[in-house]
Amino acid sequence: VHLRNGQFGLIDIKLGGVSLINDGAKSLNVLAAHIDTTRMKSPSFKMILTATGDYAYRRPEDGIYVVPIGCLRE
Repeated sequence: VHLRNGQFGLIDIKLGGVSLINDGAKSLNVLAAHIDTTRMKSPSFKMILTATGDYAYRRPEDGIYVVPIGCLRE
């Protein structure tokens, strides 16, 4: 997601499950590490969008948001 003011977020979509969420977190962190921050801002947030779950949370170990698609309603 990229906004006109230059801010952006990195989003990975996973079907769910702890191992897939961990894989998504790893790939988001690798992608973020490849961003040249001398030419572009750092991501404002990193998020994994999942198909399952009842609530969103922020992973304490890396600050990545895990958001079930049902939380995006309304």
